Amino acid sequence: MTASIDAQRRVWELMADAAEKANVSPERFVDMMTADVGHTDSEVVYEENKLELHHYEPDETRHETPIFITYALVNRPYILDLQPDRSVIRRLLEHGFDVYLIDWGEPSILDQSLTLGDYINRYMKNCAERVCDHAGVDDFHLLGYCMGGTMSIMYTNQYPDRVRTLSLMATPIAFGQDDGLLERWVNHYDPDTTVEAMGNLPAELLAVEFSMMDPVDQYITKYVTLYENFEDEDFVRNFARMEQWIWDGVDVAGEVYREFINDIYKKNQLVNGEYHLGDDSIRIEDIEVPTQQIVGQYDDIVPAESSKPYNDLVGSDDERLVEFPAGHIGISVSGKAHTELWPDVCSWFAERDAQAAQSQSAADAGDVPAPDGVSVDSAEATAGHAATVDAVEGIGPTYAERLSSAGIETVADLREYDSEELAEIADTHPSRTESWLENLT
Repeated sequence: MTASIDAQRRVWELMADAAEKANVSPERFVDMMTADVGHTDSEVVYEENKLELHHYEPDETRHETPIFITYALVNRPYILDLQPDRSVIRRLLEHGFDVYLIDWGEPSILDQSLTLGDYINRYMKNCAERVCDHAGVDDFHLLGYCMGGTMSIMYTNQYPDRVRTLSLMATPIAFGQDDGLLERWVNHYDPDTTVEAMGNLPAELLAVEFSMMDPVDQYITKYVTLYENFEDEDFVRNFARMEQWIWDGVDVAGEVYREFINDIYKKNQLVNGEYHLGDDSIRIEDIEVPTQQIVGQYDDIVPAESSKPYNDLVGSDDERLVEFPAGHIGISVSGKAHTELWPDVCSWFAERDAQAAQSQSAADAGDVPAPDGVSVDSAEATAGHAATVDAVEGIGPTYAERLSSAGIETVADLREYDSEELAEIADTHPSRTESWLENLT
């Protein structure tokens, strides 16, 4: 008896609430339809196929090294500039960094055969060269988000001299433990059938797949929350911006999708050191640039355990892991992220810039520290016959150990080999070993 009376009372309360909200509903519906995104002005400085490279200029440039952002091939990158007070791009600009961002655009059916090698060794490489030319620098801070982080790992492995630091946000690399609904679903999914039937993977299909990971929240709870906050203009506009981004996806080139699901998700090749980008082996342990990784503690798309193994594998002596109490999107759009996380991330960038500037000043002054704490008078002496191989730019502890196992311990030993021989010994690409030899001259 009381249950029926309580239910009737609740219905009357909802009806009264709805009648009250009806007075403001026309205005709120206008807010939802007119909410804009991507507020920060930018200049397109490079175009190729469907992609655009955007440059965002700060009011005052306080750091020489720019930040180069690589977003995922899924969805639009304006999640990093969703609204003025929660814009990652604006936080970076406020700290005095020039920012460059790839907007990949949407592949056509003619692009379905593009591979990850095409995206990294062609598109990312060309954009990176343009960033350096446009900014007048030799390297940059590379920041990758989600799948863009996975691609940034591959790029850094291939072109370490271009990367001052590597930062990863919610980056999927480690699988095989059924950690999260998405990974469990992928293990029972055949991407080959989808690609053969559709060519490119439709954005609408991906959006539905992500929504079905938490259907109650995505199709019921969030709309109840919208109803309860319908009189709040800011809430409605923010809700509309997120909905626009969620459903404003882009198709994914078929071959890239097939490769990513089969090789990286299902076979876990990136963590196992078995992944090849074309003919080149991609090994996380070969990455020796300063690295920071940001993971969301509540991320149900890329659970933290899918990202954290990177820090155990990377060859860099300067690495850190930031576990932030947010979800996959919250690390870029939540208010707490913009008051706590991003100021800290910007400080990390600034500190690495300062360290590099000090090292360069010491080199210009002819006071370059050699290995084992021995000071030499000039960069030329550092590259002298008696110096150990890790005095050469580009040779860190991992490569030094591989060379040492073959009896190559000093610069004099290094000079006895050509780039092809060194590449085979160090298990890397000849372009990397060629740069070692060039640094000796």
